[in-house]
Amino acid sequence: MNLLTQALRRFRREDGGNLVVEAVLVLPFMMWAYVGLFSYWDAYRSVNAVQKATYAISDMISREQTTITPAYLLGMDSVLERLIEQDQNALMRVSSVYFDAVDNRNEVHWSVSPGPLMPVLTTVNLQGYASRIPKMSDGDYVIVVEVMVDYAPSFDMGVTDMEIHQFIVTRPRFVPKICMQGFACT
Repeated sequence: MNLLTQALRRFRREDGGNLVVEAVLVLPFMMWAYVGLFSYWDAYRSVNAVQKATYAISDMISREQTTITPAYLLGMDSVLERLIEQDQNALMRVSSVYFDAVDNRNEVHWSVSPGPLMPVLTTVNLQGYASRIPKMSDGDYVIVVEVMVDYAPSFDMGVTDMEIHQFIVTRPRFVPKICMQGFACT
């Protein structure tokens, strides 16, 4: 019994190899946490990049003082693709919306989707977005820029594939309304 007690005391005092045992126990948790945080940060970064890019496109269009063309919007689509990650497929729709006091509703003046097409926005579809458009006076115009981007996370760590949606409403800066080539601008 005395030999067994001495062996147990020696084993308890011996601390060689503790670092290896601790590393084997802790390293998988640290790696899992690192990959998980990377996954969540990447999703946040992607949402943030899409939001900033949509605001930039909306602001550039709102500053136009002449009639814009389909080629101009195709260029804006290229700018959008450059501002977000290259491997993400972005869909964009730009619409001019005005408030009609007679019908007491927002109506679509024109709607265009350059590049990969989103369906154009109609006055009927627009009513579903009514709560997202600020109150306007009769005849006021705004530009609505919508962007949809498919996001696929690099790692499966709780963030699933999702569609990032941005809906930005901007008032024209220098003119009462933005006109689009091919649509009446009265």
